[in-house]
Amino acid sequence: MQTQTHPLIAPTLGTARNLTSFHYGPGGGQKIYIQSSLHADELPGMLVSWALRRKLAALEAAGKVRGEVVIVPVANPIGLNQHFLGHLTGRFETNSAQNFNRNFYELSALIQPGIEARLTDNIDANRTAIRAAMREALNEQNPQTELESQRLALQKLSYDADVVLDLHCDWEAAMHLYTNPDLWPEVEPLACYLDAKASLLALNSVGNPFDEIHSFCWSDLRGRYGDRFPIPNGSISVTIELRGQREVSYEYAERDAQAIIEYLTKRGVIDGTPAPVPALEFAATPLAGAEPIVAPISGVLVYRCEVGTWVDVGHEIADIVDPLTDRVVTLKSTVAGVLYARHLTRFATAGLEFARIAGAKAFRSGSLLSN
Repeated sequence: MQTQTHPLIAPTLGTARNLTSFHYGPGGGQKIYIQSSLHADELPGMLVSWALRRKLAALEAAGKVRGEVVIVPVANPIGLNQHFLGHLTGRFETNSAQNFNRNFYELSALIQPGIEARLTDNIDANRTAIRAAMREALNEQNPQTELESQRLALQKLSYDADVVLDLHCDWEAAMHLYTNPDLWPEVEPLACYLDAKASLLALNSVGNPFDEIHSFCWSDLRGRYGDRFPIPNGSISVTIELRGQREVSYEYAERDAQAIIEYLTKRGVIDGTPAPVPALEFAATPLAGAEPIVAPISGVLVYRCEVGTWVDVGHEIADIVDPLTDRVVTLKSTVAGVLYARHLTRFATAGLEFARIAGAKAFRSGSLLSN
């Protein structure tokens, strides 16, 4: 194992932060990149990364790691330092109000238009050429802020990975994941090992989140040049939502880390026989089919069903109780699917999106993710 330190731009006099990456395996084969807690207040991933590092150290010592596995357990040291009256506020940078998981460099745009001249009829050569163009383009970037330098450092570590796993969680949620529909056949075994209750597919959900900037580039290049040049899925990128913020336990971390190990074993990155792939309880659905449940009034939020459960059309999701007027508004699902996430708060403001249901039919467009 090798440890690397990646300094960030110091935002003020007398301060300095770094990213730390841990590299397992000999290199030369597949490259796997795994990071956690890009939203710094989403902590289950840090514990999963810790458990993964222990497993990988043992596997490496036994000579069973065939490729390179890179772990960044703390992907957002900036956000970890943002505390307000005792509360960690790690989703948005307080200086710019930017979401830490948005606005990464769009790789496809960076390597246009020069990449066309580098493409040939050899798919492996094209993979190498595209990654070389990405590396050159990222090296040309000149970040001006600490946040920009953090984004760039993460992309330089991950742009050439065959598999990119970004470990997040929601407020309260069942295990679920996001990925590109082009990648689903290769991601489905991971969803099965993790026992994902929802698998949400989108080519471009808008905003350049971390997982999409990896996979979208390859899909975009296929759309532009695929009729003339073979373009592979050069990055199997997935956002894994490790249930809710409060689901931080050794039991979950061990279970989730082992699921990832089984997936890497199935991919041949780790030597051994993977566990049989279990059945997926619920089919993958388009992210554009996810129904947001929005509060029409303010009041006390009382949930009527739990995350991870199937709801039919008309199922009662929650009540909003106004204790001043005795008004009670019951919100119901208009789609059938899994209630995969809901808000931690129990007080709704008018217009609050407090739950999401994974419907099978796409009906939304534009920005598909929460802020």
